[in-house]
Amino acid sequence: MGGLFRTEVELPHPSFGLSHDDTIVMLGSCFAENIGQKLLRAKFDVDINPYGIVYNPISVAKVLTEILACKQYAEADVFSYGGLWHSFMHHGSFSCIDRVDCIEGINRRIRKAYEKLLSADCLILTFGTAYVYSLDGVVVSNCHKLPEKRFQRSLASVGKLLSEMSEAVDRLFDMNPAVKVICTVSPVRHMRDGFHNNQLSKSSLLLLSEELRGKYGDRFFYFPSYEIMMDELRDYRFYADDMLHPSQVAIDYVWSCFCKTFFSSATMALIGEFEKIRSGLQHRPLHPDSDEYRRFVNSLKEKIYAMSHQYVNLDFSREKEIVENL
Repeated sequence: MGGLFRTEVELPHPSFGLSHDDTIVMLGSCFAENIGQKLLRAKFDVDINPYGIVYNPISVAKVLTEILACKQYAEADVFSYGGLWHSFMHHGSFSCIDRVDCIEGINRRIRKAYEKLLSADCLILTFGTAYVYSLDGVVVSNCHKLPEKRFQRSLASVGKLLSEMSEAVDRLFDMNPAVKVICTVSPVRHMRDGFHNNQLSKSSLLLLSEELRGKYGDRFFYFPSYEIMMDELRDYRFYADDMLHPSQVAIDYVWSCFCKTFFSSATMALIGEFEKIRSGLQHRPLHPDSDEYRRFVNSLKEKIYAMSHQYVNLDFSREKEIVENL
């Protein structure tokens, strides 16, 4: 893509970087899932959405607060509907036929996230919408297909969002003073709100992000994924078939911008080596019994084992398993 036919978003310059020595926790919308999977693929130590996908900042703040308290769910925290047990705070992937299994799965995941968050070097937050659903005055993260009339839907004010997020972030910094926070606004458009209301929602999230950045200074950094999508990749060819979500090409481009912003050249080189190994493992030869292919496999095996000894903090168990079976 040449600069002649597009406007380019200037990438910011954070006061910190990310490397494979860092522990990362991610909370937020499905866009957090996309970038999180990229980080996992690049062998970063990352915990992605321990409550499942969460869209609004009030729910993100509550999730963060519950994890920091290492909350343990009980029978009163789940409900039965449609033959499954659910939590209003959790994604449907946590729902179970058995109530005990539901509660135990939730609590097991919270304990893991608690340990990660206390030692995390970076927390990445992705806000999707400022619209919230409330049940009896309490904001929920997931309605689990209950009748919509049971919920009250509203656009949360920037002041309310800031208050909720500040309280959670204050507690985070009290418990883990060294952690850095990266915040971004999801470029996924919520067209159920309509074009105007979607813009109001995204504007509220942008204002919230700026308020938080101003309040916490160098500890809180804003990454412009929304601006990259809206202003640099504004053509519909960068959207998926629904014309709302970024296409894989767009996700890959935003990821490349993320890499340029936070990774050193040494980290990028290491990621490149991982990609070469992955490509080698995916290679399907025309003649698998040939001497040439056996030499290729042996060379790949030596590289995997050498890297596993050099980078002992990274997990190469999957690669070893695959190469041993080639």
